[in-house]
Amino acid sequence: MINHDVVVIGGGLAGMRAAVEAAERGADVAVVSKMHPVRSHSGAAQGGINAALGNREDDAPENHAFDTAKGSDYLGDQSAIEAMCEDAPNQIIWLEHRGCIFSRMPDGRIAQRPFGGAGSPRTCYSADVTGLVILHTLWEQLERFNIKVYEEYFATGLCIEDGIGTGLVAYNMRNGELELINAKATIFATGGAGRMYLKTTNGYASTADGMGIAFQAGIPLMDMEFMQFHPTTLKENGVLMTEGARGEGGHLLNAAGERFMFKYAPNKGELASRDVVSRAEWTEILEGRGIDGCVLLDIRHLGREKILERLPQIRELAMDATGKDAIDEPIPILPGAHYTMGGIETDKWGATRVPGVYAAGETACASVHGANRLGGNSLLETIVYGARAARHAVDYIKGVGTVKPSVRTLKEQQDKIDRLLSRNSGERGPALRHAMNKTMSENTFIFRDQKGLQTAVDELRRVRKAFDETCYVMDKSKTFNTDLVNTLETDFLIDAAQCLAKGALERTESRGAQSRTDFPERNDEQWMKHTLAWRNNGDDPKLDYSRAVEITKWQPTVRSY
Repeated sequence: MINHDVVVIGGGLAGMRAAVEAAERGADVAVVSKMHPVRSHSGAAQGGINAALGNREDDAPENHAFDTAKGSDYLGDQSAIEAMCEDAPNQIIWLEHRGCIFSRMPDGRIAQRPFGGAGSPRTCYSADVTGLVILHTLWEQLERFNIKVYEEYFATGLCIEDGIGTGLVAYNMRNGELELINAKATIFATGGAGRMYLKTTNGYASTADGMGIAFQAGIPLMDMEFMQFHPTTLKENGVLMTEGARGEGGHLLNAAGERFMFKYAPNKGELASRDVVSRAEWTEILEGRGIDGCVLLDIRHLGREKILERLPQIRELAMDATGKDAIDEPIPILPGAHYTMGGIETDKWGATRVPGVYAAGETACASVHGANRLGGNSLLETIVYGARAARHAVDYIKGVGTVKPSVRTLKEQQDKIDRLLSRNSGERGPALRHAMNKTMSENTFIFRDQKGLQTAVDELRRVRKAFDETCYVMDKSKTFNTDLVNTLETDFLIDAAQCLAKGALERTESRGAQSRTDFPERNDEQWMKHTLAWRNNGDDPKLDYSRAVEITKWQPTVRSY
């Protein structure tokens, strides 16, 4: 059995930031990750990280908080938003002092670019590889503090004994053994759930692991119906074309060569918030003004020098996938599944309802994004809330003695894996995952209605039942059994998908990323509340709406850009 004070599940930005904060505060901390940390999906983040530094225009954390609350379509909890925005400048300086290489203005200050929904240019960046640069900065800090990393360990279960979190059970992919990792505090930082869709900007590792584990342990998921569809992804492979392209002045064109965004957002145009831009693009495509199911991202007018300086990666990605050089011709793009606004319910310190269990980053829902996340706020959330969760966890463990090893959870997880391995016929995990992907893509995409959502709920119920009763793993070996790991990932994705579809069906309004054609208006009177989804013993998730949206300063108003 392994013992640590604090264990962090996930080696992306939120996970490594949490681990470094805990180490700086003197805790014995370890990271459990199914891959090497610098391969985490955080490295795919391109455009930047928000902070009201005011380097290009006057700015203040309060302006940032207002933009975020408005961008959330007023579903975000405003005290959590204010906490994030107030700490943002400090965290940028913290990163800079640890060697993070940000792009610079001519006078040497950190450069900032405009992003959608923001009132001023506040997105700090490193060309268009910002996530990767921060990821390597934090990896260096892990090395500096000699933090133990359990690499190629796949977390399968959360340990809860006597009502408090006591660590986790993880599958050692190298030898096929389950191991009990005992800890006084556990922090989930496992990323999003984009892989529930057929096409997504998310990496193959974004499989809702933390969400599924917490859900199965009895911790609710919150606001899962709000999946963000990024406006600019490649049709060929779903790869992201950064919002920084529009921030630097890129245009969106329809088949007639028109900049259509000003029809939908007269003041902001291409720099409206992502939900607005994605709906506009999809409307253009559905109404016959697209090109082969896409619209065009045009950055030719930025010029070769600027593209190579600030957007080199997306130029290469587009060339690899489409054969088109963005310097010379527009790139076909369309909206794609990108970011899970919902997640494990937490408070504004990243704490769940179970003492000793925390969550941070995309796997969590502290409600800083509400119904729609602003570009540049996801990296910020990982850094701010990774640090906040660790800070609270380190304070918490000071009052905790020895925690009880959960041998019970270890046995439950072993029984679950044995069941999958013992079957020799039934339905295969990849087939069930494809069925889930298909119904999610067809019925829970940008525009939703009762009929489609009910179809998704029914199909996911069938998939859930088939997984529980018949799913089997063909590969019975112990060393790097990716068949087994992929099947366990599918289990977690099904949980997340069921919560999304059920929550979307029950929320009879349009707000942010949830756009119902049968309920096209926002309904503040009925729906200023969060959706909590609880596990329900194999049935559809049980929903409750007991948590109201927290408003501190900004009452909901008509949202326009």
